[in-house]
Amino acid sequence: MAAGKPSAKPAATGFSPDQPDQPDQHTPWAPENDEAPLHHKPVHPDALASGRTDTSGLQLNMPAPTGPYSVGMVGLHLVDKSRIDPYVPGNQQREVMVSLWYPATATSGHYQAPWMPSISGAHFLASRGLSPQQVTLPRTAGHVLAPVNTKLGKLPVLLYSTGLHSDRAMGTALAQDLASRGYLVVTVDHTHDANEVQFPGNRLEVNTMPPDAHSSDTLKVRAADIRFVINQLGTISKGGNPDAGHATLPSGLSGAVDMSRIGMFGWSLGGAAVDTSMQLDHRIAAGADLDGQFFGTAPSKDLDRPFMLFSSGTHNRNNDGSWRTLWSHLKGYRVDIQLHGAAHLSFSDNEWMVPQEAGLLGLSQDQLQQMFGTIDPDRAVKVQCDYLAAFFDQELRHKHSTLLDGPDKSYPEISFVR
Repeated sequence: MAAGKPSAKPAATGFSPDQPDQPDQHTPWAPENDEAPLHHKPVHPDALASGRTDTSGLQLNMPAPTGPYSVGMVGLHLVDKSRIDPYVPGNQQREVMVSLWYPATATSGHYQAPWMPSISGAHFLASRGLSPQQVTLPRTAGHVLAPVNTKLGKLPVLLYSTGLHSDRAMGTALAQDLASRGYLVVTVDHTHDANEVQFPGNRLEVNTMPPDAHSSDTLKVRAADIRFVINQLGTISKGGNPDAGHATLPSGLSGAVDMSRIGMFGWSLGGAAVDTSMQLDHRIAAGADLDGQFFGTAPSKDLDRPFMLFSSGTHNRNNDGSWRTLWSHLKGYRVDIQLHGAAHLSFSDNEWMVPQEAGLLGLSQDQLQQMFGTIDPDRAVKVQCDYLAAFFDQELRHKHSTLLDGPDKSYPEISFVR
């Protein structure tokens, strides 16, 4: 379990009363809270007083991108004037924060973005019982506002949805790697579902989801968020600036957005959101689910576009009825692969982060193996990046990869579920 002890309460916690093919017991790939692999601790206000970090603390390091291009990054504040936020009282318009990761040029002089902004980062650490004085969150490979590498022409777009109550930062290792391979990757925070989202002006929004929310309803909100974000990318592609504060956009961005080549991937509940989003928005041409169980009626609807199921070592469609249901309704190209030695949390940035924090968190090697499996963290990230790139290269760039043909001796950890 990603969240510790299972609960019998049916809610947006990996169990949904409206799921037709739901096992009686919680399953390891259906965590109650994807953002709490450790015992979730209340956040003391003092922990948020300073976003500054003490360099004498533990410095976390994240895997470097493996593609040929430098990476740029920009964060955008987007407001959907057509929707009311379902998670807060009143008539507040729905707003989300997104990060755009892209192949860049002339990166020198451009600040490397932190893995998470200071206020939300402090809140994130405090939820794990840590402080910015103890742990310095890493810098990413994303150079803020670096010019887009326009020599590559229009870039295929990938959207990322994260786990329940998790942050868009949890997909950073995958996002920056795919950007280094020539993709425009958009990581999305689902406000008030995520445990923390930092908006401009150091405004922090936290999780306000009702405890009895059905997972299928949560997925519908996420799918609407994704469709809205795609619309905003369309605005950028036409030379507009959808940022609520008209923040500066990287030079070359408008000409780089290819609205005809859009894919989506997600982890855990975010993986389920890929299917729901593809049902809602036909502009999403290909999707990949990283170890996420499906909920509601979406998996029992036919889907005619390519889809990848990518699971941990203990999860596949042989023991997940929702995966079997979706598989039978996939009418386009489909592939089901399993990453042996990996666990549910291995498909998030927890994979490389928590082992580095283990000493501070008091986690033994046995506990780490329970949470993350036996695969080496860097290897887990590399294999995920390579297979995601192979899938999206095939579907959005029409470049065939032999990795998808069957087992490859260079990747003994991957098996194909037939």
